[in-house]
Amino acid sequence: MDQVDCMVVGAGVVGLAVARALAVSGRDVVVIEAAEAIGTGISSRNSEVIHAGIYYEPGSLKAKLCVRGRAALYAFCASHGVAHARLGKLIVAASAGEVAYLEKLAANGARNGVHDLRMLDAGEARALEPALSVHAALLSPSTGIVDSHGYMLALLGDMEAAGGMLALAAPFLGAEPVAGGLRVRTGGAAPMTLDCRLLVNAAGLDAPALAGAVAGMPAHLVPQQTLAKGNYFTCTRKVPFRHLIYPVPEPGGLGTHLTLDLAGRGRFGPDVEWVAERRYEVDPARRGSMLASIRRYWPQVEPDDLVPGYSGIRPKIPGVGGAAPDFLIQGADVHGVAGLVNLFGIESPGLTSALAIAEEVARLGAREAAGRTGAAAAV
Repeated sequence: MDQVDCMVVGAGVVGLAVARALAVSGRDVVVIEAAEAIGTGISSRNSEVIHAGIYYEPGSLKAKLCVRGRAALYAFCASHGVAHARLGKLIVAASAGEVAYLEKLAANGARNGVHDLRMLDAGEARALEPALSVHAALLSPSTGIVDSHGYMLALLGDMEAAGGMLALAAPFLGAEPVAGGLRVRTGGAAPMTLDCRLLVNAAGLDAPALAGAVAGMPAHLVPQQTLAKGNYFTCTRKVPFRHLIYPVPEPGGLGTHLTLDLAGRGRFGPDVEWVAERRYEVDPARRGSMLASIRRYWPQVEPDDLVPGYSGIRPKIPGVGGAAPDFLIQGADVHGVAGLVNLFGIESPGLTSALAIAEEVARLGAREAAGRTGAAAAV
């Protein structure tokens, strides 16, 4: 039977970051991906924003890994020549009633280790962005944007330079425990069966289904996932802003915000549309509600300025004990399947957090491997 030390399922930004971390630590790694290219799912359907770590519950994995991941991502982009820009963003209170929320958000960010936030009054905010309609704003200087595909290519390059391999068009079919790890079956034009010591489920939207196809995985530990579709509209004219502009968040997302790409083009979104299936068409009729949201901070936007762009789907899982939804990194100490690590609910800020998530998975895998070695030596 062919064997590999580690197998990562999913060649999105998180899967590639995990595979890179394992490979550069000296482990033998294969990444399998059902699609015919890397990063075709969540990783290519987002705002490409480098988040500072402001919004997330203090002490949560999202908070800790976003702050760590943001610093690591900026350093990685600088060292690998990945296009990015530290533009900063303004979170806007459109009325006096929303200022208290900004103050709460600033305190939350400080508790998470984001220490460069600054409250601005209307005059200070308009000095930065004259076209902005604003009562007050919270400035986040360390928020930025990144070329997500360039980032993934750099992660892949590091992994392959360290001896890792990528198999595209190789869907995961199932796995079962065997001595020393798991036996994995893949499909596609060249199906294979491979034994591995560590299997990392980084399959994004497919992570719950993948976990359910691993023999011995307790069904009650696979979270119920709901799909939050976010639609984006492209601005047909040059927007009069140099920073990212965010409104006060809405349930399920951060509000219909303005982001800029590296060429300075503006796009608005995502909104929040709860869906039952993966359909990525953008309904032009959603422009009306999006315009109403945008006009709270940019009154001059006109209907003809917005055309349907693209959409993405966020994997939402329930929070524990009434807490906000969080990343779930689940190892054998939780589910009992030796050699399996599940990554559930890796939505925003997953792009920002990828390198930090990878560190956590690599540590978890090393700890499990050491425990297995110790148990074998004791026999």
